[in-house]
Amino acid sequence: MSTEQPQQPGGPVPPGTEQMTPEQAEMLRQMEEEMRNVRVQDVVTQSVVSILNLAARRIAKEDERDLEQARVGIEAVGALVDLLEPEPQAEVRNALAQIQLMYANEAGGSAEGEPPAEPTDPAAGAEAQPAPQQPSRLWTPGS
Repeated sequence: MSTEQPQQPGGPVPPGTEQMTPEQAEMLRQMEEEMRNVRVQDVVTQSVVSILNLAARRIAKEDERDLEQARVGIEAVGALVDLLEPEPQAEVRNALAQIQLMYANEAGGSAEGEPPAEPTDPAAGAEAQPAPQQPSRLWTPGS
């Protein structure tokens, strides 16, 4: 009696799949093979593009508008963009700049009945808002 696992057409049966049909075991083996070839950079790029698309949607579609969600998306992409490879990084930076402009236009001109995204009088909101956790990456004269 042999202790070896039975061989399937595509290779050895993964552990714990003895109860699966041969088709299910082959599908699982193929999925495992695909996962071995996936690069983290590719997943990060796909995720960043998805976040950008969702942030743009939360700004552009009136019935789905949620500027707070858009802001979170913009900040997330800003945090991840430096991890991308050069070609997608340039494209993402361009798209991010466009979405930031969309956000600024919408946040500055909030719909009637909605509170403004930021106080109109900087002194009025200084006590209510905590200090920024990170310094701004925007260059200003004298800084």
